[in-house]
Amino acid sequence: MKRRDIFIILAILALDLGTKYIVQTNLDLHKQIPIIENFFYLTYAKNTGAAWSLFSGRVSILALTSLVGVGLFSFMYVKTPEKDNFGRICLAMMIAGAAGNLVDRVFFGYVRDFLDFYILGYDFPIFNVADMALCIGIGLLILQTIFKKEETHGEN
Repeated sequence: MKRRDIFIILAILALDLGTKYIVQTNLDLHKQIPIIENFFYLTYAKNTGAAWSLFSGRVSILALTSLVGVGLFSFMYVKTPEKDNFGRICLAMMIAGAAGNLVDRVFFGYVRDFLDFYILGYDFPIFNVADMALCIGIGLLILQTIFKKEETHGEN
């Protein structure tokens, strides 16, 4: 594993766990602090489920799923060619995101969420830095895959 990618994983993990700690120790549960009124709030929430609180209360299954995710993303990282820096960075982000929420599930029995957005009147599910890293990594990897396929089809 490249030092750069280890640094990305450790930096995202530190940012994720650090921000969760700050929120947990400074905000009461469900208290909202407006950052941008009617759009963005800091709101401390304990999520015993996955996205949109799916599978709430099934912490063991979700912890196992996170562990499998870390393992799968790590396997994909090892199988990704060294010259594919972009793909490896995406996978490093995904590893860090899955690991950040795994730490919460193992040590707390829930995931600490705090980023709360209202988008066009919809109260989007509260999330955290690990969720962002995971989603951004997956999204960029999908885009890379789409564009690589287009390049391949264009050469024929």
